[in-house]
Amino acid sequence: MDFSRHFNDLDAWLYEHQAIWRARPFTQLILPWEAEHQTLAAFLRGRTLEQAEQVHNQPHLLQAPHPYPEIAAASRVLAALPAWSREPSRTFPESLTRHIPGRKWEQITRFAEISLERLPASTGSWIDWCAGKGHLGRVMAWQTGRPLICLEHNAALNEQGAALSSRCGVVAEHVDADVLTASAWSHMAADQFPVALHACGQLHMTLLEQSAMQGCRQVVLAPCCYNRIDADLYQSMSRAGKQAKLQLTKGDLGLPLLESVTAGQRERRLRDQSMAWRLAFDLWQRESLGTDVYLPTPAKPHSALGQGIADFCRSLAKHHQLDFAEPASWAALEQQGWQRLAQVRNLELVSALFRRPLEIWLLLDRALFMEEAGYAVQLGEFCSTSLTPRNLMLIASK
Repeated sequence: MDFSRHFNDLDAWLYEHQAIWRARPFTQLILPWEAEHQTLAAFLRGRTLEQAEQVHNQPHLLQAPHPYPEIAAASRVLAALPAWSREPSRTFPESLTRHIPGRKWEQITRFAEISLERLPASTGSWIDWCAGKGHLGRVMAWQTGRPLICLEHNAALNEQGAALSSRCGVVAEHVDADVLTASAWSHMAADQFPVALHACGQLHMTLLEQSAMQGCRQVVLAPCCYNRIDADLYQSMSRAGKQAKLQLTKGDLGLPLLESVTAGQRERRLRDQSMAWRLAFDLWQRESLGTDVYLPTPAKPHSALGQGIADFCRSLAKHHQLDFAEPASWAALEQQGWQRLAQVRNLELVSALFRRPLEIWLLLDRALFMEEAGYAVQLGEFCSTSLTPRNLMLIASK
């Protein structure tokens, strides 16, 4: 693949359409692009919440007015990567699978299978980066007979991981280490091979930087949570990224994370109720204050929903030290909140078409950085999005 050309094509497209995908239906009553695309806006605002949920994870399937079809088609082309996912060819002892939820186990085994299939044969230690209990590294070590170093800042997880490794007969060193510090980097060397499944933003960016700096011959990464970075603005890793038109905020980096496939029915219902009530409060505060400004609301546990919408909204007003005249009907206000939620979810389908392309832009920035450091890089999907939306994989070899 020509990563540089792919990156430049994505950069130009995302930059051209940034007014669309940067719009935030939850906080803006009217979106900037609606005046230009009134037919599309009216179509989306007329749909139900249930209709929005049906295509949440596959927004390109929606039959909607111009320019939606054109954006959807471009999105699919620009976000295309090889699909490597398949059933693992190996069977594993029960001692390895114990204590790992089924969905996570499937992710780990697919990640490991593809890593070993696509990496050149080698010797040396695996490094499980941000290891937790070391489940991923233990599978890699068990399959290859190579030793394992787990870097994890949580001492309790390291202790549990060491016990599991001993029980499985895996030679492993579980190290209390903050991977953002030099003391952790001292464990890396050319004959060691870091792997990371769903390491967040700054953690996986540091992994790539230090792998290149320490001369590690191979590294495998599935990124996650791109918005967990130190700065408010994204600092591109590659030379191409530093020259890109697109400049991203930490808020922009959250767009690829909005896809959800794992929430249960009850959790989705409670989430929707909380959001509908927050939107009802938003309508109440805008009307009461005579402004068109969204007020951020603090996170509340689902148990707070048991107090009813009146007390829920009063608590939000109290948080902002506001004393409003109460609405004529709380039931009517709640209905408005649900109607607004339906509009929000349907309007979000437009920006949803940009979720994957933006994620590919970020992945390509990392791939180009590793190419610049002298690595041959492969990019692909290690499992289906139904298993996890964060299914992208970067494999780099000197």
